[in-house]
Amino acid sequence: MFHPVVPFEIGVDQLLALDLTANNKAVTETLVNDIDLFSAYIDQCLIDSGARYAIGGYNEHRTVYSRSRVFDDAEEPRRLHLGTDIWGHPGTPVFAPLNGVVHSFGFHETYGDYGAVIILQHEWEGGILHSLYGHLSFHDLDELYEGKAIYKGEAFAHFGEPHENGHWPPHLHFQLIRDMQGKVGDYPGVCKFSERQQYLANCPDPSIILKDTFYK
Repeated sequence: MFHPVVPFEIGVDQLLALDLTANNKAVTETLVNDIDLFSAYIDQCLIDSGARYAIGGYNEHRTVYSRSRVFDDAEEPRRLHLGTDIWGHPGTPVFAPLNGVVHSFGFHETYGDYGAVIILQHEWEGGILHSLYGHLSFHDLDELYEGKAIYKGEAFAHFGEPHENGHWPPHLHFQLIRDMQGKVGDYPGVCKFSERQQYLANCPDPSIILKDTFYK
């Protein structure tokens, strides 16, 4: 059993499924290109639904990534999301779902990127599994070092504000990665659709862990 990744009282708190594909006509180019409007939209969705968090995104083909050149490529833009996003309030604590160590961390300040990101490494089911936490508070990187032990249930990070999280409405990008492929302090959270199968094979559905946060 995994420790909840964010505070959530099952049976009391509500969870909203949030669609950020082209099927959601409210998510316009004007909206996503204005961080204040985008943040207000997420906040209003939470208020209207009475939900503590909005969630979604794994294996989702999203038009919102057109807002940043970090996802552009001359041949094919990156639009397929490889993690699960949990949208909520800045400062929301993030807990380690199981024991691990800090694999690496970084601060990617380019508009639309991760901002502050931490990657943990775990022993799981006889092998190695990595968990990536993106769009964090910059101060979560203080006193971190590679190999630092992070224990199951430890609050080691927080949802960052737009100025420190890559200029996104406050949320957590939570992603599982089998093989880091030599990358340190970073791993793609969005891929080209043509590379979907290989990336999904390396990045399993985060619901295998998040189910113990929201759906026990």
